[in-house]
Amino acid sequence: MKHDFLTVALAQISPVWLDKLATITKIEKAIIEAGSKKAELIVFGETLLPGYPFWISLTDGAQFDNKVQKEIHAHYAQNAIAIERGDLESICRLAAKYNIAVYLGIIERPLDRGGHSLYASLVYIDHTGQIKSVHRKLQPTYEERLTWSPGDGNGLVVHPLKAFTVGGLNCWENWMPLPRAALYGQGENLHIAVWPGSDYNTKDITRFIARESRSYVISVSSLMKKEDFPEGTPHLDKILEKTPDILSNGGSCIAGPDGEWVLEPVVHKEGLLIQTLDFNRVLQERQNFDPVGHYSRPDITQLHINRERQSTVRFTEE
Repeated sequence: MKHDFLTVALAQISPVWLDKLATITKIEKAIIEAGSKKAELIVFGETLLPGYPFWISLTDGAQFDNKVQKEIHAHYAQNAIAIERGDLESICRLAAKYNIAVYLGIIERPLDRGGHSLYASLVYIDHTGQIKSVHRKLQPTYEERLTWSPGDGNGLVVHPLKAFTVGGLNCWENWMPLPRAALYGQGENLHIAVWPGSDYNTKDITRFIARESRSYVISVSSLMKKEDFPEGTPHLDKILEKTPDILSNGGSCIAGPDGEWVLEPVVHKEGLLIQTLDFNRVLQERQNFDPVGHYSRPDITQLHINRERQSTVRFTEE
């Protein structure tokens, strides 16, 4: 049945680094191209909008109360996304126009946490242009903790998409067994894993999650080269001193429910990677193993999840 087939586009592109408006324009072009090719889902890499904080490891980011770190961070915050202020409206309109769902990695500057702290968030926009979930990364990794705040469980949700049930996680939280199980338990059979880039991240875990869950797994990474740092970036000279020629080489890929490649990791190539997935393959592989269904024992082990959006203040109206 036509309902069982889903055409997906993996947008392996570079940001216009730390330039919110220019990166949005690039994202819009990718959505238009994917829509013209009849894709029904397009996925972008982790924090593509407006970019990954590469400067931290390149400029001694752990220096406390350092002028350089403060000024680059402020520039990052100025180019972060405030969803409540409508920063994603043009992308939502294109999703509706082209009848395409979108998973987009952003740096979020949410008003419900005061409007100053930053989160690595994964946004799901459905084919009608509605934002259905914003998943804030549960645990920033290593140097990321110097600029990103830890998220919460509010975005641990899944979404219907034709015959599929789709959910997603950011980068290394894909290695966290319990968040994966949280999505499996809601019926996920198409898992989205977004990354800042590089096949060393995607080449093993993509197949592992697919084999564990008996689901399709789409890993999407960004690209970033030394020449992609734009003029006008604060302290660009310091950033470039230790910058390698290639910071992120891509590695976007797809594994099938049997854990084998549908699309092997693609490196050093910018553009859309398009594949059509057959839902029936999920049912075939669930015949012998289903981690939250007939091959589970909820009478012995259960996972409890707090999906409340965390906030510092609560208001009780009289």
